[in-house]
Amino acid sequence: MHFTSEQRLDDDVLERGFTLGGIPGLLWTPASAPASAPVPLILLGHPPLGLRTMYPRLVARARRAVADGFAAATIELPGSGDRPSWPEIEQARADLRRAVRAGEPVTDAIVDALVLPLVDRAVPEWRAALDALLALPGIGGPVGYSGGVISIGIRLALAEPRIAAAGLFAGSFVPRAMFEEARQVTVPLHVLLQWDDEGNDRQAALDLFDAFGSEEKSLYANMGGHTGVPQFAGEDAARFFARHLK
Repeated sequence: MHFTSEQRLDDDVLERGFTLGGIPGLLWTPASAPASAPVPLILLGHPPLGLRTMYPRLVARARRAVADGFAAATIELPGSGDRPSWPEIEQARADLRRAVRAGEPVTDAIVDALVLPLVDRAVPEWRAALDALLALPGIGGPVGYSGGVISIGIRLALAEPRIAAAGLFAGSFVPRAMFEEARQVTVPLHVLLQWDDEGNDRQAALDLFDAFGSEEKSLYANMGGHTGVPQFAGEDAARFFARHLK
């Protein structure tokens, strides 16, 4: 891990940019926290729109995490932001846009081509980032994963034993193959669903929640579209992570 930038935000938050194997990322930690008292870590997932585009929302989430006594970190997803383009994913996105504009069903083939390669490539990168982050002074376990592409969260919660709890957003397409992986997930889950999400199949989201194998799982459904998540939903997620990571 190579740090590329550092700034102290106005509320006792230290923000550092880094690269790891050519992958950009951001790390937020309490500026005044002693290295002798490591804090838990929350990995901030996000949609594949690029860190620059997502930065305002990411930094708001990170500030809340730090205020609650956590470190927070994120990395750029494959094919997004300043990372090299990924022609196969670009084609899948074009196929998705074409189907939506035409009012046609989004087929399983489109969803699989869009999501499964991203999951296969992104999850090992998240795990490598986790290795590097937990090696830093002042950061320790347990670890949570919050938001982002729900299929990445499913695979990461299943494959990574250091993930102790996950807060997932049921707002993206989910390949059918991920339902079997969801059945094997056992960590506590906090799942947010926007009831009127125009780009999400509500019944599929409910079926996915039912499939999760976790003994403790909570579904928080709010009225509104994809970008209409109410502010208090963040409070619910913060309490969830406080219960399980502290």
